[in-house]
Amino acid sequence: MSQQTYPKNAWYVAAMSEEVAGSQPLGRKICGESIAFYRSHDNEIAAVLDFCPHRGAALSLGYVEEGLLVCGYHGLKMGADGKTKEMPLQRVKGFPCMKSYAVEERYGFIWVWPGDQSQADKSLIPHLEWAVSPEWAYGGGLYHINCDYRLMIDNLMDLTHETYVHASSIGQKEIDESPVSTEVEGDKVITSRFMENIMAPPFWQAALRGNGLADNVPVDRWQICRFSPPSHVMIDVGVAHAGNGGFDAPANKKASSTVVDFITPETETSIWYFWGMARNFKPEDQALTDTIREGQGKIFAEDLEVLERQQQNLLAFPDYDLLKLDIDAGGVQSRRIIDRLIAKEQSAKASIAVSPSQSSAPLQTVSF
Repeated sequence: MSQQTYPKNAWYVAAMSEEVAGSQPLGRKICGESIAFYRSHDNEIAAVLDFCPHRGAALSLGYVEEGLLVCGYHGLKMGADGKTKEMPLQRVKGFPCMKSYAVEERYGFIWVWPGDQSQADKSLIPHLEWAVSPEWAYGGGLYHINCDYRLMIDNLMDLTHETYVHASSIGQKEIDESPVSTEVEGDKVITSRFMENIMAPPFWQAALRGNGLADNVPVDRWQICRFSPPSHVMIDVGVAHAGNGGFDAPANKKASSTVVDFITPETETSIWYFWGMARNFKPEDQALTDTIREGQGKIFAEDLEVLERQQQNLLAFPDYDLLKLDIDAGGVQSRRIIDRLIAKEQSAKASIAVSPSQSSAPLQTVSF
């Protein structure tokens, strides 16, 4: 049995809201759990194990009717609680209850708790100010990538690779010439890099123009990467005309954004990667949002091949001990937090499975 590599008692982004619409369910594997997402009564989001108790068909291949998920194989109808409600001409009320999942729709995303539903606390879903404030605009997308989710966290917590992987868009030599600082605050990790009096790369030149600023003058640039468990990374990025305070420069002197990264494990070697960029300048400009989304999508597509080939190499050379440098500190610290959460989760499971009273009590025979 393989070792657990992700915490399951946590909120993960499972889908964008528009992916689950009308009478069509969505089947998606999250943390090894095959889940069918659908709209039940009053358009509420629901999530159940993607398994029909009749013949094992995938419920996500069915449809929704009057708030119930109908299996597309023989018409079994299931409720959001995982209980079989009815089936044409059959007595099915005694069918076993399928697993249902704690699920919440918020900020334009569908969040799921793939572990113990009784522990799901909706207050643990992170607050996303950019998703509710009219002063911000957001555009993003979704990639399926065949890699361990921790490789993507490593990638995002150390942006040195931008110089090489993204040379034509956001990369520049000053990135890997600038030192990185790493801080740990409880279960959060922050890596920061600041560059002063440099020329902006193409992507940020376009962003400056989009905010009505000159793009051919020296700028101060910043990258502040913030990891929070289980696998969310928010990155404050931007450029400001040099000498105006950098990250703290007034809005009319800079172009800044938050890169949004929700990394959701599908399996141990594949992920659903929800990416986007939230900006707080010209939020009403939809054309600018579309342009930024297109540019950012191309940038992340460049990461995709690198990560998938990296995963293939790691599987081919499982005994190779990878080198760790100071630029890797953000990813290393993030992994330590993940490992701590997994260990805590497994310890709790073990204590429930074998309590002292259960382990010491003699076996008893009960007669009826």
